[in-house]
Parts: sequence; C-alpha cells; structure tokens
Amino acid sequence: MIRPHLIPTVSNAGTAIGRMVLVAMVLSIAAATSWGAGPGGQSQAGSGELTDLSLEALMELKVSSAAKKEQRVADSAAAVFVITQEDIRRSGVTSIADALRMVPGLDVARIDSNKWAISSRGFNSRFAGEMLVLFDGRVVYTPLFSGVFWDRQDTVLEDIDRIEVIRGPGAALWGANAVNGVINIITKQADETPGGLLSAGGGTRERAFGSARYGVALGSHSDLRLYTKYLERDHFKDSNGNDGTDSWHMIRGGFRLDSNPTGRDTLTVQGDVYDGRLGETYVNMLPDSSTHNTVTPVFGGNILSRWKREFSERSDMSLQLYYDRSEQELYVIGEKRDTLDLDYQNRFPLGSDHDITWGLGYRFTHDAIANSTYVFISPDRQDNRLYSAFVQDDITLVTDRLHLILGSKFEHNDYTGFEVQPTARLLWTPDRHNSVWMAVSRAIRTPSRGENGFTLYAPTPASQQTPPVFFQFNGSNRLKADELIAYELGYRAQLAEGYAFDAAAFYNIYHRLDVHSQGQPFFETAPDPPHVAIPGYLVNSGNAQTCGFELAVDAHLLPWWRLRTAYTFLEFVEERANPDTVPWDPKGEAPRHQLSVRSSLDLPRNVELDLWMRYVDRLTNLAVGSYVTLDVRLAWKPVKGVELSLVGQNLLHDRQLEFQQRILSTQSATVGRSMYGMVTWLF
Repeated sequence: MIRPHLIPTVSNAGTAIGRMVLVAMVLSIAAATSWGAGPGGQSQAGSGELTDLSLEALMELKVSSAAKKEQRVADSAAAVFVITQEDIRRSGVTSIADALRMVPGLDVARIDSNKWAISSRGFNSRFAGEMLVLFDGRVVYTPLFSGVFWDRQDTVLEDIDRIEVIRGPGAALWGANAVNGVINIITKQADETPGGLLSAGGGTRERAFGSARYGVALGSHSDLRLYTKYLERDHFKDSNGNDGTDSWHMIRGGFRLDSNPTGRDTLTVQGDVYDGRLGETYVNMLPDSSTHNTVTPVFGGNILSRWKREFSERSDMSLQLYYDRSEQELYVIGEKRDTLDLDYQNRFPLGSDHDITWGLGYRFTHDAIANSTYVFISPDRQDNRLYSAFVQDDITLVTDRLHLILGSKFEHNDYTGFEVQPTARLLWTPDRHNSVWMAVSRAIRTPSRGENGFTLYAPTPASQQTPPVFFQFNGSNRLKADELIAYELGYRAQLAEGYAFDAAAFYNIYHRLDVHSQGQPFFETAPDPPHVAIPGYLVNSGNAQTCGFELAVDAHLLPWWRLRTAYTFLEFVEERANPDTVPWDPKGEAPRHQLSVRSSLDLPRNVELDLWMRYVDRLTNLAVGSYVTLDVRLAWKPVKGVELSLVGQNLLHDRQLEFQQRILSTQSATVGRSMYGMVTWLF
C-alpha cells in the first residue's frame, strides 16, 4: 500500500480523461471489427503456423534500425543483432527483457521478479540511461530517471516480428540517449496474424499467464488485430532464502490496424492499455524506516498512427504521431506523464551515387510529480520540449562494393540546449557473403528530469544518534550532457553453407559522466527531524574508456540441429573522477566475460528440444558472483496449430543473485529454479 502521508494525490482529472480516451479507443476498434468484418474478414485457419527460417533467409533479413531504411543485415554498417520470432518461441522466455539475453554485447540482469537492469557495453543499472528503447517506433525511454521500466514493455510475444538491437551509438539517427545502443521492438503487421491465437500456462514462478489474439481482414485493403494478455508472477527469494514481496500481476490489451488503400500508401494505427501491481521492498533507503513492503500501481496506454508513401524503390516518406500516458505511484515518489511525439522522414536519391535520408521531429512532455518527505523533485510540474532534425547521406563510392555513410542528428532540449551528434561509417562488401564496416561517432546522454532537480535523503550509520546524520543527494540544473566518442570495427560473413559469423570490436571514450561530489556537512531542521546532512551533488566530472569485442556464430550442424553461440568481452581501460567525488567504480558493475550457447533440435514426431546455457562473469562492486544457467524447453505439436511445451529455467542452481540496484534501491532478489507448462492454439 502507498503511504498516504508520503504520496499526496495528484489531480485525478487528467488521469480519468486519459484512461477513458485510451479505453474508448480500444473498445471502438473492437466494435468496428465485429461490425465491419464481411466475407473478406474470414480468418485463414492455420495460416499463422509457426515456421522456421533457414540460415540463408536469416542472412537476408531486412532491418530498419541501423539506417532508418530497410536493408539487409549484411549491408548494415553497425553492430546489428536480430532476435526473430522463432528465437523468442524456442527460447522459452516469457518476457521481452529475458529475450534480450540472447544478444551479444548486452548485459541483462534481473534485480527481482519485476525489475531488470539492461545495458550494452557497460554502465548497467535499473535506470541505464545509455540505451534507447523503441516499441514500434515509440520511444519508451523514461525521462524521469533515464532508462526503461521493463515490467511495462510487453505484448503477445507471438505477435513480435523481430527485435533489432544495435550495440554502439545510434545517436546520428535516433538522437540523445542512443549512446551505447538502440533496441527496437517491432510487431507483425495485422495481415500477418489472421485468425485466432489462444495460449495459457502456469508453473512455479509463472503462476498463471494467458493471451488471446484475433486478426481479421476489413475488406480487401485493411486488416485488424486485437489482443489481450494477463500474467501473474510469484515472488523471488532474497539472498537469505526468505520469501520476497516482489510478486506482480499485469493485464493489458490493444489493437493494430494496417491499411494499404492505394498500393503505394500504408496507414498504421495501433494502441495499447495496461494496468498492473508490482510488489517491492525498500531497504535502508529512507531515514525513517529500515524496511518497508509496498505494492506499486502502474497504469498506462498509447495510441500511434503512421502514414507511409512510397514514390519509387529509392524514394519514400513517412509521418508518425503518437500519444503516450503513464502513471506510477512508487513508495517514494509518484509520476504522471503525458507525451506527444511527431516525426517526419523523407528519403530520396541525389544523382546515382547519393541516397539521402532526412527528417524532423518534435516531442512534448508534461509531468506531475507527487513528492514525498525524503525524495522530491522540484518543480513538481514541468513541460519539456525537444526539437530535432537529422540528415544522412549513403554515398556509393564503388557500386555494390564500397559505401561511405555520413550523417548527424541536431537537437535542442530544455536541459543542455543545442546538441550535434555526427557519425561517419564505411562499408565494404567484397561479395554478397562478406562485409566489413568501421565507424566513428559522437553520442550524448541528456540529464533526466530527476537528475535536474531531485533531492534524496538516505540513512547513514549515525542515523539513530542525536541529532541524526543523513546523506542528502542532490541533482543539478547545471549538468551538461554525457558525451561518448566511439570507434567501431566489424566483420560478418556466411563462411560456408549453414555457417554465419559476426564480430564487432569497439573503443569508447566517455567524458562528463555524472558522479556525486561530496560537500561539507551542515545542520538543518527540515525535513523532520532536525538532522545533520552530508550533501552530495551531481557533477560532470566522470571520465572512462572502455574496449571490447562481441562474437556471434550461427551454425546448422545438421539439418535438424542448429547451434548459436555468442561471446562478449568488456574491459574498462580507465575510470576517473575528481578527488572530492563519492567513490565510483563502474568497472566493478559490468561483467568482463559473457557466453551464451543455444542448441535447437528438431526431433521426430514434431518434437522440439532446446537447451540454452549462459555464463555471466562476477560484478565485484555489487557482491555478485559469476554464475552459469541452463534453460531447457521440450515442445510437441500433436496436430497442426497446437503446441504443448514444458520449460525449465535456471536448472543448475537453486537461485543466484544477478544485480543490486543502488539508486532508488529496492531489495534485490535471487533468480531461482523454475518450471512452467504452456499450450498454444492457432486457429
């Protein structure tokens, strides 16, 4: 429960309106479906059968996140990794966050049952501000504390077409905060999911979950998909083996409408609504309580529209508009946020050797903060605007062999003003099966709303003396943007029939990273009780240099056996800050080595056996030891459209600790051994 005296009620007018608008939109589309589906709206039973992709097909996969235009993975001058729908299904994961563990170069750690820390190439935390995450083109990076609330990023997993992950800067196209990577979650078009899908399951941790989806054609040019999903997850155990209070449940629903009225125009309208309750425990965070169990309510929704027109094979334009509403009442602070985003993009050839892509963007956000006694942000209401433009030129130096890509993002934000984020990339493709690329880029991370104006009190060992002594951490409105200069080199190849190889190396130089400087203690009477405060202030005095490489090997060893391996090496060459800063050790919070091996076997009688082993190195600064995990999935398709599966996760250990959060810290839990069963019916 939320402590009434800590979390005052924010005006509910906007809340009610936001909820009504979002629910009305979803229900309206649902009504339109049942009314408008004529003969052409009959479902195509069985057409949604789960299929496998050959290795050659995977090499020809088209991605759009690396250049904001469709291109083969092999033609991308960036470290791109694609998680396909088949990867998600055969991994046995039940969340998008856990699916990201497949990606080389990503550090995915579970903090408790409903929280994850996910980042690329170091600097991981629950609020890892260096990763930009998009869901069908909608930015889900929260400006409150930077980072992503992964518990709220979900949909019917079978409706995800692919997840494109770029390690390294993507700021020249995607803007601020795409520093160490970009994650783009892309769902299938509505015409790719005709008919129905029902799935349900349960187990030891996944206590109960279920999804229902139905797709229908609306005439000859439009298709619609509706879905709903519910999950209930049990609590984890803490490091002492005691039951935690981090169980949670979430319900969501939504739709996607795709229309192609003219052959060269496509229109997409989609939206989602979610409502959930997250259990969590605050430990040694507030001066007035050592431990407090609470349940955090979360609610949100969005509506997005996108119009695309294709003029020719090399020329097109798109216009996208979305609105996003999010509400959360954390034990220590509450937030309600409205976001409106408008984006225009155009691509055209200039002569025979230049492929120009450019665009303009505008984003407006309004927030209302419910402050508490010991954690507050000033002012408690604020509007922020972001203006942006980008241009990129893909220059053909040698036809079908050598490309030079030059581009930059230009932004103006309310915290650091005007920012430029350029990149230069070179791609050499000596033949269709080999490509070499290199890049140098500048990217920035802008201060979050919290970093700009927060104050947080925390206990010290002298909190019980008279007068008590508290830590007082403060943000700053004088922060500049964190800066990264990145040098990258990559090689990918299809070495032989059935074998693919992808490697990327990098050297990153970070400037102006946020660290806390320590001030002189002083006495103050507010907030109660009168106390001595030891202040800390955010300053841009952190500097670091990292290097590393990432490898991925995909092998079809036999027609019925596929093996995929990913290895990550990360080294902190340098980390330093001014002497008066609070001790800072990002090196000890990132695994130096990570290894992932996935084996997929197609056995007789429509049986599938998948094994997934992972090794993650220790985090010395967080008292997290190295660990090895093993997941096993056994599935059987007795008849067309029906799949029964049994999944065991983390089978080698009773439990292991994966991460400990330091900012807005809640009790970390251990990830335990678990099993669940699931049935999926496509009709």
